Amino acid sequence: MNNVTEAESNQAPLWTLIRDIAVLQVKLIVDGVRDLVLVPASLIAGIVSIFRTTDGKPGDEFYTLVSIGKQSERWINLFGALKNAPPEIIDEYRFGEADIDDIVSRVESFVVDEYKRGGVTTQAKDRIEKAIEALQRRRDKSP
Repeated sequence: MNNVTEAESNQAPLWTLIRDIAVLQVKLIVDGVRDLVLVPASLIAGIVSIFRTTDGKPGDEFYTLVSIGKQSERWINLFGALKNAPPEIIDEYRFGEADIDDIVSRVESFVVDEYKRGGVTTQAKDRIEKAIEALQRRRDKSP
């Protein structure tokens, strides 16, 4: 007689689960190493792109690196094991539809609006302006 409940029959077989656990660990390590490489590489590529600005158009080094990063993200497919999960487990919008880019945009808009209205302290405003001027002077001096 078969005593398997419906919930148990919908789960991935035990060996598939063990394999998915092991593969996720390898993917997490690969993803972590990629992130460790991308942190300094993105800063360097960003700086190079800033200094290669001509006619108001920055160099493409940073966005080329971002494109490579996105391709590596698809290749790693960190959460690919979800294909073996029961359908009721998968919830696409547990965190809502917003992502970190949306949050950064909102904060950026707030800061820019406050800056334009003079809501930023005078000292902070002066520092921001000096930093922008210093970057522009460095860029103008570079060959």
